[in-house]
Amino acid sequence: MKIVLWIGNEINHKALANKINNDFSIEGIVIETRNYKPKITFIKIFEKIIEKIFLPSLEKSWKEMKKYYGKKFLSYPATKLINVENINSQTAFDFTKGINPDLIIVSGTRMIKEKMLSLKPTIGIINLHTGLSPYIKGGPNCTNWSIANKQFHLIGNTVMWIDSGIDTGNIITTEFANFNGEENLTSIHIKVMEHAHTLYLKAISYIINGGNSNVKQSSISAGITYYNKQWSLKRKFFLVYNLKKFRHAVKTGDVNKLRET
Repeated sequence: MKIVLWIGNEINHKALANKINNDFSIEGIVIETRNYKPKITFIKIFEKIIEKIFLPSLEKSWKEMKKYYGKKFLSYPATKLINVENINSQTAFDFTKGINPDLIIVSGTRMIKEKMLSLKPTIGIINLHTGLSPYIKGGPNCTNWSIANKQFHLIGNTVMWIDSGIDTGNIITTEFANFNGEENLTSIHIKVMEHAHTLYLKAISYIINGGNSNVKQSSISAGITYYNKQWSLKRKFFLVYNLKKFRHAVKTGDVNKLRET
């Protein structure tokens, strides 16, 4: 069984790579390290200052999650590894084709384009979406969108067969992430990420052992796709403001009641 990973270059992706390699030996890893060149404007500077003053928990939650995984996973697994700026590059294509994998596992990259999708591993190409498809798709973070929109019952993760859309592939498995109502923003994100990794490992084992789950998202619901540009300062305030409501909804059982529907 030859497995290739296409992943982003964040510490949670490093953690996922190690977890997968512990259970299923990885033949090769393509790491996408994007070269961000953000356009600096007065508005962006102003919003960043406001965030630091009034919304410090946003930056803190990301730093704390990085620290959580950084202590446990110091390096990538010892296997063939390349680093690219774009996962759709010729270098990534040639590297993957040279391995001729049975399964390609994706997490945290930009959208996979047709050239890469033309690779046809024996089992297929699967993707982890840290959101509950088809209800909430896109980015930058579906957990944050769920809390900002007071859709606390829609926090979870999905593993799907990849296609050319944004988190639109047929579903292999999807699950809610569970909470006790005592979480802050940091622990919410760590719990969601840990759940995502566990679900991915279960899905990989399932399909490697002949499981066949292939559910069209349109047969469940239309859902909403969010985009990074929509994640405004206003939405960030909603996120922080709704955290108390989230904890209350978990403790009272309202979240579970909504999930049952």
